[in-house]
Amino acid sequence: MTIVPAGDAALVVEFEERIDSAISARGAALAEAIVAQGLAGIRDVVPTYRSVTVYFDPLQTDQQKLTETLHRLAAAAEARELPRRPTISIPVCYGGDYGPDLAAVAAFARVSEADVIDIHAAATYRVMMLGFTPGFAYMGPVDARIAAPRLETPRRRVPRGSVGIAKEQTGIYPSETPGGWQLIGRTPLRTFDLSRADPFLLHSGDEVRFVPIARKEFDERAGAR
Repeated sequence: MTIVPAGDAALVVEFEERIDSAISARGAALAEAIVAQGLAGIRDVVPTYRSVTVYFDPLQTDQQKLTETLHRLAAAAEARELPRRPTISIPVCYGGDYGPDLAAVAAFARVSEADVIDIHAAATYRVMMLGFTPGFAYMGPVDARIAAPRLETPRRRVPRGSVGIAKEQTGIYPSETPGGWQLIGRTPLRTFDLSRADPFLLHSGDEVRFVPIARKEFDERAGAR
């Protein structure tokens, strides 16, 4: 673990450079420990796959003391586990116009489309980080059999709720944006909604399972909002 400055108002705690659930859990534990300290001058704490960035007010914060505190908290966080949270179930209508790349992922995996759905829905995924656009949760790891690469040419518009795969990652598009992930389904849930007290459905460290649903149920749940 190393700590490096990012300008004069941020420090980055860096772990090993790879996508790994254990490293992600370590970062999430450190982020929670920093927030719990209530340190003066801290503006934001952002966990990623393998780092935690701490933004601070340089007029209120001694960078050297903060660095020492982060070393101490990182050592303590490594020795503890995050409290287990309830697994979040995400309903997904797979295939058809909601999952236009399901056939391509099946071809990549050399299995049937039904097998891709079964494999994707069988795993429990960890939310590694949020990024790209508000509420986009990067989750993994995806079973290697269906870990298809990104599209060579990204789409200009990906519908809100689309569930995609990009190698060992899976994610849900929280809003309509460009995107290059392989789209295999869509959820009627809103993973980012400013009308809620907490706009974010998913947070770093959460565990997620995808639950296949029929088109009729999707339409009913989407229309009930």
